[in-house]
Amino acid sequence: MQRSAGSRRRRRNTSRPFLGGAMAVIAAGALTVTGLVSTAQAADVNNAKNAGFESGLANWSCSAGSGATVSTPVRSGTSALKATPAGQDHAKCTQTVAVKPNSTYALSSWVQGGYAYLGVTGSGTTDVSTWTPGSTTWTKLSTSFKTGANTTSVTVYTHGWYGQSAYFADDVEVTGPDGGGGGDGPGPVIPAAPAGLAAGATTTSSVALSWNAVSGATGYKVYRDGVQATTSTGTSATVTGLSADTAYQFTVSATNAAGESVKSAAVSARTAKPGTGGPGPAVPKHAVTGYWQNFNNGAAVQKLTDVPADYDIIAVSFADATATQGAVTFKLDSAGLGGYTDAQFRADIKTKQAQGKNVIISIGGELGTVRVDNDASATAFANSVYALMQDYGFNGVDIDLENGLNATYMTKALRQLSAKAGSGLVITMAPQTIDMQSTSGEYFKTALNIKDILTVVNMQYYNSGSMLGCDGKVYSQGSVDFLTALACIQLEGGLDPSQVGIGVPASTRGAGSGYVAPSVVNAALDCLTKGTNCGSFKPSKTYPSLRGAMTWSTNWDATAGFAWSKAVGPHVRSLP
Repeated sequence: MQRSAGSRRRRRNTSRPFLGGAMAVIAAGALTVTGLVSTAQAADVNNAKNAGFESGLANWSCSAGSGATVSTPVRSGTSALKATPAGQDHAKCTQTVAVKPNSTYALSSWVQGGYAYLGVTGSGTTDVSTWTPGSTTWTKLSTSFKTGANTTSVTVYTHGWYGQSAYFADDVEVTGPDGGGGGDGPGPVIPAAPAGLAAGATTTSSVALSWNAVSGATGYKVYRDGVQATTSTGTSATVTGLSADTAYQFTVSATNAAGESVKSAAVSARTAKPGTGGPGPAVPKHAVTGYWQNFNNGAAVQKLTDVPADYDIIAVSFADATATQGAVTFKLDSAGLGGYTDAQFRADIKTKQAQGKNVIISIGGELGTVRVDNDASATAFANSVYALMQDYGFNGVDIDLENGLNATYMTKALRQLSAKAGSGLVITMAPQTIDMQSTSGEYFKTALNIKDILTVVNMQYYNSGSMLGCDGKVYSQGSVDFLTALACIQLEGGLDPSQVGIGVPASTRGAGSGYVAPSVVNAALDCLTKGTNCGSFKPSKTYPSLRGAMTWSTNWDATAGFAWSKAVGPHVRSLP
């Protein structure tokens, strides 16, 4: 959120390549190689190593960290590759394969999901590729190539396409004369023990746990006091069925086809006492979030008590970075707010909470550079935010970091904060549109990592430029389609509908571009929750539990006579 009047931040114009022309060129290239496909000889071997991804990503390299192994879907064995395009990266995964000169090789792979490509470079003759626009079932891509007189290795690759969904690949084959590596390579080895096991949010009957990923692991087993309690294919799990106010000890192991690792270092956690509530009022099923400005940028200056009752969550903007990396602090700008005193501000927080509202502290904004990219800064962040909650009575935190976010360490920070604050902690996020185009983005990964403690993601549908919707089409900001088609990415990408909100400016002065009338916001809410009032894009299903809407800011709303909250607030409360 910008502290100066007008445009909230400078944004690069996000354009996307025209897919049709690019696909036509690639397809034409693929068609020229179909005549090369041949039947391999009986003595031939598969020269690709770890061809079924049973050893994780061993022998493979994926661009920009886009690749991972998954246990479902798989074509054979227990693992397959999942690679997710993001931004200008098309999720290219490669392997250098040993081959013989002057030889013919059959190249194939089974694929599923979004656009998927298979090809080879460095053949010494004609490099080849083939592709498919995507499939919901396993589809075999096949081609072949001949090596040159001096060729002893080639690079085999798979990749997806810009802005498209993730693709899956399994059972890669480079079948032909043994190039010296021979066969599929070594089988999987037992993975290492997981590190970084940490306890997060607790209730009277559950404890949330998280840990670091282990290379080559396809799953994890979670133990409570030495007895297996649950399993997970990711790096987090919640152990349930526990007794209140009881201490437990947890460990976790990593597994794959070769077996199970030794257990991790243990971590202890105590469940909550009966009857203990969270730090603030419950957030309504459908909620409106508004940012309150702790500065004067030309919008109406407000006290917290001036914020209308239409707002359920009030995000105080902003906390500031300190000299300690990751740590934040807050000081009321009394002079800029016309003499609003710190004592009045603290009293007004309690007044709003007594009215059933949550008041949280927002971290970041356009100018707020807070770096959380190692364990020390994660702990500093959690400790300093919790200290502000204790000092001022804030109910939670909003993450609005527009200058970069590290998913690994922000996840750790928020889980540490959750462990301190308890199950009533409110966590909101306000990413830019580019941050939520793919589940491989750091913001999206953070949201999914903390899904069990996350309240709502209110993406900013403004100052954006054109973006891809979940249907792969490009939409321009300022329309109902832009709101619904981009929200669909989050809704289908793993977030619960109750964790998705629509963030827009409260007036034309609240942002540089992307303002939409309140009626457009309401139409988008209807489209997503009831399937009515849609534009050209209509989602394949409805999401009745969609959380609601957000605006920047309550001050710009006041400047425009509260036109936004008067229209959107009642509409959000009327949702199914």
